Amino acid sequence: MAFECLEVAHEAVRALREVIDEIARRDPAQADQVRRALHSVVHNLAEGRYRAGRDRPHAYRVAAGSAAEVVAGVRIAVDWAHVDAARAAPGLALLDRVLAMCWRLTH
Repeated sequence: MAFECLEVAHEAVRALREVIDEIARRDPAQADQVRRALHSVVHNLAEGRYRAGRDRPHAYRVAAGSAAEVVAGVRIAVDWAHVDAARAAPGLALLDRVLAMCWRLTH
């Protein structure tokens, strides 16, 4: 059975892959941080799915924090004109869905 939040996170990775590559051409350190945070979203959602008790919502909160970090990092890249806002928008919209799902999973 599919875990929708995790599937949307994977969609976000695919949507942001080229965006992060563009960021890397202008600011490699920023791209690396965004990439690592995006990995953290997927890893923590996958891990939380198999946790029990207080561990489960904790993993989802960490995933949400990492998703917020990705959003901030991509928005900074847009602010610096390292990537076009229109190219980043689909991935940011997917992360907004992930954040909403994580909120629901923890409340």
